[in-house]
Amino acid sequence: MRESDRSSSPSPVSGSISRREFLGTASAALMATADAGAAVPRAAAAREPYRGKVCLFSKMFQNVMDWRRLAQTVQPLGFDGLDLTVRPGGHVAPERAAEDLPQAVGNIREASLDVPLITTALTSASDPTARPILATAAKLGIKFFKAGYYYYKFKDVRQELAAAGKEFRGLAELARQCGIQVGYHNHSEYVGAALWDSATFIDPLDPQWAGFYLDSCHVTAEGGVGAWKSAVHLAAPRLKMVAIKDFYWKATSKGWEYAMCPLGEGRVDLKYFFGVLAEANHQGPISLHLEYEPEGESIEEKNANMAVSVVRDLAVLKGHLAEAYGKQ
Repeated sequence: MRESDRSSSPSPVSGSISRREFLGTASAALMATADAGAAVPRAAAAREPYRGKVCLFSKMFQNVMDWRRLAQTVQPLGFDGLDLTVRPGGHVAPERAAEDLPQAVGNIREASLDVPLITTALTSASDPTARPILATAAKLGIKFFKAGYYYYKFKDVRQELAAAGKEFRGLAELARQCGIQVGYHNHSEYVGAALWDSATFIDPLDPQWAGFYLDSCHVTAEGGVGAWKSAVHLAAPRLKMVAIKDFYWKATSKGWEYAMCPLGEGRVDLKYFFGVLAEANHQGPISLHLEYEPEGESIEEKNANMAVSVVRDLAVLKGHLAEAYGKQ
């Protein structure tokens, strides 16, 4: 499934959910997981603490909460900010970015959260929404944005890779002009699923403005037994942002497929992954993605379980941050 399809598909959170209901369930989960980080051993050697922003990816709520209610709901849970979707079907429509993004960011900051990055579908500087989005974001103090995806047609992959690189270079130049940094996301099925291909057009660019948006799930899924470790180290010196999520392999009638799952219950080696982040002293934003379907037979049960999942996954993430970077 293409990411453009995913971005407009139903959210894992179903139907309508009130802020009070979500916070009530999440608060109980927060109390239950308050000591989760303490159970994770601290790093033997003290490193520079992580000072970046831990964010929640807003995609999971874009069908049920506007940005104001989302910020008010998320802030008490312990997040530093939101990774806000500014793309078709997202919290901010691309063609409305100049008007709506300042209002969204203002409302979010009123709730004592930040917006250190936005997720876009931008792949070309020629996109008429590109400059308004990037210029507006930069004026608001947003430092990073996630670009869109390039596709292999598997006709001539060298030519297709070269074409993707040309478009990305133009987008990176526009980002530099606007004063915002671009991160390219390694997502399965697209150019960059294997980081060696996207590195061919990222590495020659100015590291101040262009780098990787490294995804723990997709780098593991595409890296097999050990190539994922090479890929993580390849990206580490050029990291801009990090996406955290987990998965497991599932046998289906169509063959093996990956399925999303709660953080720490899948195939991602979080200890190794966060260890590399700490060694590289990554201080950019970390975005928590919850893309698995919550359990439950009713909408109410699913919403309640998703509230618990948000709190639980955040506790797991922070525990690994503490272990890798040392005491925060």
